[in-house]
Amino acid sequence: MNLSKKSFAKVNIFLKIVGKKDNYHLIASRFAKVHNLYDTINFIEKKCEKFTLNGNFSCNTKDNTIYKAYLQLCKISPKVQYFFKNHKVQVDKNIPQFAGLGGGSSNCATFITMVNDVCNLSLNESTLVNIALQIGADVPFFIYDYDCANVSGIGEIVEEFQEDIFNIDVFTPDIECDTNLVYKTFRQYHYKETSLVEIEKIFKMSSFDIYKTYNIKQANDLYESALHLNNQLTAKNLQLHENSFFSGSGSSFFTIDSR
Repeated sequence: MNLSKKSFAKVNIFLKIVGKKDNYHLIASRFAKVHNLYDTINFIEKKCEKFTLNGNFSCNTKDNTIYKAYLQLCKISPKVQYFFKNHKVQVDKNIPQFAGLGGGSSNCATFITMVNDVCNLSLNESTLVNIALQIGADVPFFIYDYDCANVSGIGEIVEEFQEDIFNIDVFTPDIECDTNLVYKTFRQYHYKETSLVEIEKIFKMSSFDIYKTYNIKQANDLYESALHLNNQLTAKNLQLHENSFFSGSGSSFFTIDSR
């Protein structure tokens, strides 16, 4: 039995820092699924002596979010390990890495939901989210599979935001952004907190209104830190639309328009 499922990218329509908690930054953000950019995760029949994961990844298997999810799911049921003795995982990568598009988190969530279905684990959404949180704070958004959501905490609080679907065009330059380094630079040189009053206001705005109202620096608190690390990260340098926004800690830019 061969199975395939799309693993979609996301962009941050806005990303604001509202505080700190230990080594984490507390965020408020709007995540939006990018329907025209996705990896494909395939379960392919094959006898395997150990868990086998193939794909054009930038990390080794033990550091991959899919492998981490596999280990968590094996704790829940022996059916998982048995299934992957007879199937390998092939990921056809299209989402750029180190780009602020959530590819690793999306792959992880998609893998979890696929295993839940194929192995008949019957885990409810809440349980799947708890598994996801053990691997990464952004993963729950992809478990819920919303088109848009307001996301807060360290990324674990996800509330669906219903609005008209819009087009998202993504451009990723040949520049990698290290998320940890961008946050470190933000804390050291650009730290600021957005008030909860402002967050309450922006959480109620449509994504398109946010896009028309704010500029790139106003929409994403991490942009200046990414630019601090690489001064080529401007719409002008990259010959992009002047109203391009910046996703996450970068390096992807995007524009949106209504359908």
